[in-house]
Amino acid sequence: MTEHVAIQDSAEGVRLIRLDRPEKKNALTGAMYDAMREALAQADASDAIGAIVFAGAPGAFSAGNDIADFVAGARKPFTEAPALHFIRQLARTTTPMVAAVDGIAVGIGTTLTLHCDLVYASPAARFRMPFVELGLVPEAASSYLLPRRVGILKATEFLLLSQPFDADEALRLGLVNAIAPSDLLLDHALAQAERLAALPPGAVAATRRLIRGNQAEVEAALEAEAVAFEARLRSPEAQEAFGRFLGKTRTS
Repeated sequence: MTEHVAIQDSAEGVRLIRLDRPEKKNALTGAMYDAMREALAQADASDAIGAIVFAGAPGAFSAGNDIADFVAGARKPFTEAPALHFIRQLARTTTPMVAAVDGIAVGIGTTLTLHCDLVYASPAARFRMPFVELGLVPEAASSYLLPRRVGILKATEFLLLSQPFDADEALRLGLVNAIAPSDLLLDHALAQAERLAALPPGAVAATRRLIRGNQAEVEAALEAEAVAFEARLRSPEAQEAFGRFLGKTRTS
């Protein structure tokens, strides 16, 4: 585990995975990805955990990848990247997952929610997927899942143009279940997770499989993205974008 990911299990069978790096708006490092992956795998292996809640430190869900950490790790093959291992586990997790999104949700901060069974947002939630701006391609099977949720035109707007959208738009498009005030958001998400955890687990698992459809197609899309992502990661466009971002960060 890492100091930047807090894991807490309740007596009601809910595991809370809380990103706790507020000074970096919960930007994700390799160690944080590893901690979340382990927390998901352990939940699946435990009869005591009936639901999982993702949340961030108040005011931010996640700013996405920590670019400096990500670039340092990019010297190794992407197949060894903690981010990819986490994404694979996320897609395969059988325990119901709930997201409580407050503040910014950038990159994986948005695509993670596409794998959650229930998503709640505060009025301050702001979603954005700037992969193309960074010379990359989408990840976490978002190129497959998002068009099926919002249609090809909206998905193109979000994934190609990196168009941001707020909680109201997310609710209108069916990307979140409800909007709750920031100070009530986590409690609301935990309450819904407790309801899931209290249900017959076999019936939950079977219904979840029926709702989600073809898991093999999701995983195939994820792997196709990973191949394209690795190729783009080493492209001049991505290297230039990372250089601009890191230079801006150092001078700001």
